[in-house]
Amino acid sequence: MALQKRLTALLLILLLSVGCEILSGCSRVQSNVRRGSRADGSVVYAAIGDSTGAGVGARHGGYVERLFVKIKQERPASRLVNQSLAGADTAQVLQKQIEKISSDNPTLVTVGIGLNDLLRGTSEDDFAKNYEDIVARLLKTQAFIILITLPDLSAAPAFSQRDAGELSARLLRYNQRIEIIAARYNVSLVDLYKLSRESLQKHPEFFSADGMHPSDAGYEYWAELLWPAVSKALN
Repeated sequence: MALQKRLTALLLILLLSVGCEILSGCSRVQSNVRRGSRADGSVVYAAIGDSTGAGVGARHGGYVERLFVKIKQERPASRLVNQSLAGADTAQVLQKQIEKISSDNPTLVTVGIGLNDLLRGTSEDDFAKNYEDIVARLLKTQAFIILITLPDLSAAPAFSQRDAGELSARLLRYNQRIEIIAARYNVSLVDLYKLSRESLQKHPEFFSADGMHPSDAGYEYWAELLWPAVSKALN
């Protein structure tokens, strides 16, 4: 009987110990939850990116501006800090965009960068190192971070004469690195490649006259694909 009581007591101690660990773990998870808006509901939306973030190819703004229109409809007091620059790659983001964004104390950041690295032949390791440095520095802002994979360039008319096979293979490896980084740092990821690949191949009107950048219709489509992740961050 005494042995049974000791075993019962030991079992209770073990259960309590496990319960404390579970509760402690939940507490740690909750403390790391990031909101895409401030306590008053306003959003400071900062965008890191290249020409697609800047809206090159469209007459009425790119996906960043279109996302911000949707944000303003829900949170009128919000503001936009778009640091996207045509021609930017990951190295230039680290040099020119990160510091400016950090000083604005954003609550929401989208990261759409890498196409210029790909076209300039940046090695996958260098690209991944730069990209990881970008995410690590953004985490210090306490903003909700959304990473965006690279779209399927082989669908763009401007690349139809290039070695689409090699380009697509490298792009997939780039996207795999982005996915790994998103998982490592537990940040949100929108797989634009998978979501848009079939549609880009079927809708040439999604590309602008230069055959490379999205058109107004293309950017609108991008914004629609990205909006669920942004809406989730706000709410």
